Parts: sequence; C-alpha cells; structure tokens
Amino acid sequence: MIFKMLADAYTKPGQAKIFSNPQDFGLEYEDVQFKAEDGVTIRGWLIKGGKDKVIIHSHFGCVSCRVGYTPEGKGRLAPWNKEINFLRQAKYLVEAGYSVLLYDFRNHGASDKGSLPWITIGPEENKDVIAAVKYITNNPEYNEASIGLLSICMGSGATMFAYGRKDGLSKFKNIKCFISVQPVNFDVSLRTNGIPKFVNRRVNRIMSERVGYDLTSKSFLSSVGKITVPTLVIQNENDPWTEINHVKHIYNRLKVEKEFVMLKLEKKRFAAYDYIGTHSKEVLGFLNKRM
Repeated sequence: MIFKMLADAYTKPGQAKIFSNPQDFGLEYEDVQFKAEDGVTIRGWLIKGGKDKVIIHSHFGCVSCRVGYTPEGKGRLAPWNKEINFLRQAKYLVEAGYSVLLYDFRNHGASDKGSLPWITIGPEENKDVIAAVKYITNNPEYNEASIGLLSICMGSGATMFAYGRKDGLSKFKNIKCFISVQPVNFDVSLRTNGIPKFVNRRVNRIMSERVGYDLTSKSFLSSVGKITVPTLVIQNENDPWTEINHVKHIYNRLKVEKEFVMLKLEKKRFAAYDYIGTHSKEVLGFLNKRM
C-alpha cells in the first residue's frame, strides 16, 4: 500500500486543481488550447501584456498546475503549508511589458490525459513545451515576438529534454533566453527524498511498470549542452530534495552565456517556488537584458 501511495505521488495524474484565475489579479487574459505532436490537448491562459515579448511559464510536477500549488486537500503530507500562486509572477511580468502563457502540462490541471496516462517528470512533458512555443510562434498576434522560457523543476527538465531533440527547441530562433528554477534529474530526486533505499526501489519498480521504462534511466543531462540561449539557473542552497553539486554540474554543462543565483532560504524545496512570485529582481533583471 505504501509503495503504491509513494508511486502515485510522483506519477498519478489529477493531483492539482485550478484554484484561481487572472481576474483575481486584475489581469486581462484569454483561455487558450493547442495540441501537442501526439494529439494531446493542452490548455492554459494567455495573459495580455506587450505583443513584442512573451514568457512561456512551465510549472513543476504532480501537485502543481498552471496557477501554482495549494496545500488544500494534501493533509499532513503537504510539502508546503501555504499557497503558491504563479499569477504573482505573471502580474509583475505583465507590468514590465511581457505577455505570459501559463499552461497545464498533460495529466495536470485542465489539460488532457497524455497518450501515456502517467506523469513522467519530463520525458513526455517535453512535447508540451514544444507545443507551447509553436502556439506562440504561429499566433498572428505574437508571431513577431521574442520568447523567454521560465521553467520550474519538472518544467525545467521538460524544457531541457526538448532542447535535446533534433526537432526540438533549438530550431526556434525567437527564443531568446531560459530561466531554469531548481532543475533536478529524477534519479537525484528519488535519492534525496529521505525514504529508505529499499522502499525507493519498490516505488521505482511500480512507476517503471506504469510508464514502460525506468524513470531513473531518463536523464536530461545530455541535453544541457544543446541549449542555445542565455540561461539563468536559480536554486535554494538549502533545498533538501536535491544535491547542490548536481545542480552545479547542470550549470557547468551549459555552453551558452549563463548566470547562477543561489538563494539562502529555509530548508524546503518549495521555498524557491514561492520566492520567485514575491521577488522579481532576479527574474526581471535577467529577462530585461535579453529580450
């Protein structure tokens, strides 16, 4: 029972609900949808700011969706005890002249179930990042716009996987920069979750049976060197669910202009997710130089 519950925490769809909307923040928006390459419908909000630059915001996995995270219904297992609302960063981005696309990955929020009906922490979700970029690129209102990618945790991994594909993100010359918030390979995440190794082995076996391959064998590290745009990595140095040397290794593999912001926050992974919604300096400072 415990093994299935832990496997569900990583891979079960439908764990995050949409608990707010842009009107709550006085933002003009439209509901949008577009299809990924395998026919999965992805849904989100296009929040209206300037038409010459657009931020595509990719959320973290499992307990998150386009709008963020709520502890409601999570009980004692909640990884963070307060709401994280991504509309906060959408607000300061719009005020700085950017439009923002917030979307739900497949198997999250209001988007459809994937052709593989489980969360894979990046290998499948990379299709949705590419689809989001294509949607903005082909949108008549924004087809001349520069694009910036703001990707969090699983969103970062999915973005990196998308850069590793021959038909992936490197072909889009309108992408000008990438912000990666707390990137982590799944094997590291599993190793640092505080659960005994024998339990993790059983949990990984269940997940592998679900998705058809060993998730710990899927690494985006080989894709990092294929990223073609200036990249900012943001990491909480007190994050207990990663290894700081792993994050530094990701950063060192980047072959482009790059910056590293190490935050000193409380010993919670979600502290950095919360931080970027209330502190715009690092995000806007990087974007404004490159878009």
